[in-house]
Amino acid sequence: MLQPARTKYRKHHRGRGQFAGVATRCNALAYGSYGLKCQEAGEITSRQLEAARRAIAHEAQRGGKIWIRIFPHKAITRKSPEVPMGSGKGAVEFYAAVVKPGTVIFEMDGVPEHLAKEAFRLAAHKLPVATKFIQSLHKHA
Repeated sequence: MLQPARTKYRKHHRGRGQFAGVATRCNALAYGSYGLKCQEAGEITSRQLEAARRAIAHEAQRGGKIWIRIFPHKAITRKSPEVPMGSGKGAVEFYAAVVKPGTVIFEMDGVPEHLAKEAFRLAAHKLPVATKFIQSLHKHA
């Protein structure tokens, strides 16, 4: 699963204001001919990202090339159950990637359109945000 090799700070603020607006970066296809674009704001955990990647790779029978355009940088903490208030912030439980509407999550190339569409449909079921299939106007060779 994806997680940062090292971070400057172990724990993050929750940052609920960071979901405002639309994506201004990572919002267009850069590598492949087909992509899976996010349509709503949210957090995608490293486990969800890996499950979606596996679904794509399985459907493509390891053919073509897959790019993951997002990375789970944000540490999400949890306090153990039945712990009283106070005594600091909980331990880091997992890492998540913050996505805004318009963010391209996955890209794919080297497979037929129908196969890419089906692979991304299966991947979309693993993700907690609404997504849509996109393709570039000019086909990569």
